[in-house]
Amino acid sequence: MKVKNILISQNVPADFEKSPYAELKRKYSINLDFYKFFKLEAISGMEFRQTKVNILAHTAIVFSSQVTIDYFFHLSQELRIEIPETMKYFCTTESIAHYLQKYIQFRKRKIFFPKATTANGILDLFSKNKELVYLIPCSLDSQSSKFDAYFEENGIEYSHAVVFKTVPAEVNKDVDINKYDMLVFFSPVGVQSLKINFPDFKQGDEVAIGALGPAVISALEQEGFTVNVKAPTKEAPSITTAMDLFLKENATRRR
Repeated sequence: MKVKNILISQNVPADFEKSPYAELKRKYSINLDFYKFFKLEAISGMEFRQTKVNILAHTAIVFSSQVTIDYFFHLSQELRIEIPETMKYFCTTESIAHYLQKYIQFRKRKIFFPKATTANGILDLFSKNKELVYLIPCSLDSQSSKFDAYFEENGIEYSHAVVFKTVPAEVNKDVDINKYDMLVFFSPVGVQSLKINFPDFKQGDEVAIGALGPAVISALEQEGFTVNVKAPTKEAPSITTAMDLFLKENATRRR
């Protein structure tokens, strides 16, 4: 199997030249094209009510991304829920905490984020505020978080609130899927998008497929595809590391 042209089924990194993808491109003289195979959509107020999650029954909210902040406050506005002044916010980074100012007045709320020198990051903040009831906004296809185990082990009350969902995107009709020697996927929805946008696509023996995460691997295998590049693993904690290991043996040009 010889790999020269690779399709990455998500947006190009904001600073591509400093990304691991740029290093792979230089190292193996490969062509990388980025096309997003999925998009995000807001959960409607009607859909959210069916989950029976009571936002106001919580005393703290955990944010791990700016996107989640946008969808949470969009939903709150649609539901006409006024978040109380007493609500506390826990953000995984300082930049996410500052982004909150788009929706709330920073000085009037209690916003927490880990200092750069804090060994355990946001977990230290949770440990000092165990009496709070936490709400974790999330996506429909990822109704769990890296904090769940910690909360459960420490007897901290928490809930998930689905505020957005990932759906297949319409891929540019100019994309010639058959020109690629490798396709890389990051979401089960991306696999659905492949089937919708390119119903006649066949992997055969000449196309390698990469996947990040067990759910994506499972989705591909259920569709009958062979997954040649898998991450995370012990040897390859990231998809770019897994690609590097694969390209060492399969790139058309190697240094």
